[in-house]
Amino acid sequence: MREQIQQFLDFIVEEKGYSSNTLAAYSNDLSQFMEYLEPRVDSWAGVDRDTIVDYIMVMKGDQEYASSTVARKVAAIKSFFHYLGDRGVLEDDPTATLDSPKVRKRLPKAIAVKELEQLLAEPAQDESPKSLRDRALLELLYATGLRVTELVSLDVDDVNLASGTLRVVRSRDKAERIVPIHERAVEPLRDYLERGRIQLLREPEEEALFLNHRGNRLTRQGLWLIVKHYVHEVGITEDVTPHTLRHTFAAHLVGKKADLEYVQKLLGHANISTTQVYTQVGQEESTTEE
Repeated sequence: MREQIQQFLDFIVEEKGYSSNTLAAYSNDLSQFMEYLEPRVDSWAGVDRDTIVDYIMVMKGDQEYASSTVARKVAAIKSFFHYLGDRGVLEDDPTATLDSPKVRKRLPKAIAVKELEQLLAEPAQDESPKSLRDRALLELLYATGLRVTELVSLDVDDVNLASGTLRVVRSRDKAERIVPIHERAVEPLRDYLERGRIQLLREPEEEALFLNHRGNRLTRQGLWLIVKHYVHEVGITEDVTPHTLRHTFAAHLVGKKADLEYVQKLLGHANISTTQVYTQVGQEESTTEE
């Protein structure tokens, strides 16, 4: 059984061109499924629809996987059995009449305005290079709604303070967009560039906008730790990540009745339906002080 999983994994890489991340997910999902099957069947031909349904119920119940995780694992199983059927290994596909589990859409969480302002103000307690950097990046996250990868991928040349814009390159497909910087973030960003970054810089040829203490490009993990630090410092008990600031940016714009297509463009969403979810995000307050 494991040999056929490996053949399938080779197939989706060589024939389908799936990424290494997708390969790893399929490998994990199918290996986990096989471990469940081993006490019950001795070949893939012995797996019927009821067995798969039972496995889905175990994932939903005993293991308490999120609906999105269950849906992903079922998709991997269905793809695998389709492959076995196409190769003539199985006469009947037990997943042929199996519906994909519905994914419950979770509304993105936004920070209450009072807590947001406390978070953004916290790095301004001192003027160290790291504090100047942290204030700039927190303000920029909220003022632009950038994805985490987009923010840490910014180079100095991507910043145009004169026009108040950023050139942002989406990591997935290298699509570029110009994002305006809200005026509240311009001054912190200028302070960081003029007084903070120069003290963190180790190599003159380094192009990254945000640097860590070694003078290298700040990583996603580094950004996550910075946000967590300030969340703890101001006493916010809810789970807040860098992506939460993106959600808050979008929710506040929509709360101010901004045009959805404009918000979609700022966020870099391919489909406006992704942006429309922010019309459902509840806010304690819909505006911030300007």
